[in-house]
Amino acid sequence: MRIVAAMSGGVDSAVAAARAVEAGHDVIGVHLALSRDPQAVRESSRGCCSLEDSADARRVCDKLGIPFYVWDFSDRFADEVIGDFVDSYARGETPNPCLRCNEKIKFKALLERSLALGFDAVVTGHYARLTQPADGGDGYLRRSVDPKKDQSYVLGVLGAEEIAHCMFPVGDTPKPKIREEAASHGFSVATKPDSYDICFIPDGDTQAFLGRTIGTRPGLIVDNEGRALKEHAGVHEFTIGQRKGLDIKEPAPDGRPRYVTDINARTGTVTVGPREDLAIGRIEADRLKVLHPAMGGEADCQVQVRAHGGLVDAHAKIDVEGDYLVAELAEPLTGVARGQAAVLYLPDEAGDIVIGSGTICGTGRWA
Repeated sequence: MRIVAAMSGGVDSAVAAARAVEAGHDVIGVHLALSRDPQAVRESSRGCCSLEDSADARRVCDKLGIPFYVWDFSDRFADEVIGDFVDSYARGETPNPCLRCNEKIKFKALLERSLALGFDAVVTGHYARLTQPADGGDGYLRRSVDPKKDQSYVLGVLGAEEIAHCMFPVGDTPKPKIREEAASHGFSVATKPDSYDICFIPDGDTQAFLGRTIGTRPGLIVDNEGRALKEHAGVHEFTIGQRKGLDIKEPAPDGRPRYVTDINARTGTVTVGPREDLAIGRIEADRLKVLHPAMGGEADCQVQVRAHGGLVDAHAKIDVEGDYLVAELAEPLTGVARGQAAVLYLPDEAGDIVIGSGTICGTGRWA
């Protein structure tokens, strides 16, 4: 097959490309240029799309003897990832920009161009696997064998069409083995640290970035009885479950810590309360993605709301045509915010096959 290897400049994508070459595919390496911010190209940037990363990706391709290209998606990235991130915070949500980048750029945009150029599939270094059902249909997305590195959650926002053209060669191997394999190839990225910052906020100060972008939109912090406690500069400064940085001088009547329990962007109101007010028993979601026949009607499932952790048994009512689902949880989750993704897994013993996902648009308290 003719394959595009998405080269982030890290060790995982390097080994994924090497395995595609070793499997006999006709492979080219492509690095995505996503940002024109000079801070994002500094040496040792902890994101995933700096000039340093591009150079690392080129060196890997040179070692493999495959062509290397840089595709500029910076305009789409600014609109569909950065713009969505800012708008979501302004609505009082807590988005995950890496999820949207996977959905809109690293798969959708990349696949559109790859298929238009006559390629058959895209290979990435994500830690996930594809399994073939007994009827020989399309593969289903499932967890990697390395639970600490599993990325099926952040891939759960993809559509079935994207998954049908994806390959995840490293999902069957623990991360330490991937580094060993990279070293055996002589890749300089074998010991390169994993990226973990938001690439378009290289200094890691999300509140400062949002403050510059959104500006001041004053509102009130209130307690769970609606009593005003202090003013704030904008709901974008807060996330559900936040405890630090509230700077409320008056202690709670019971002396316990306060947490952000609700954000109303329309009124500019941020509600704080005790930790037990964070317990959620119902999740509502839209922007559904269907990856398995079980994603429809009523389904027992497991729901994950964060990249690592937050997995509980649930019963979901899924209206695909109406683009809406409601999941009743078997036990409470905390820190669940609008804008996060709810990814649903089959409830079997392995619990590793993704059936679909939605973007959280509402929650209900644990009764």
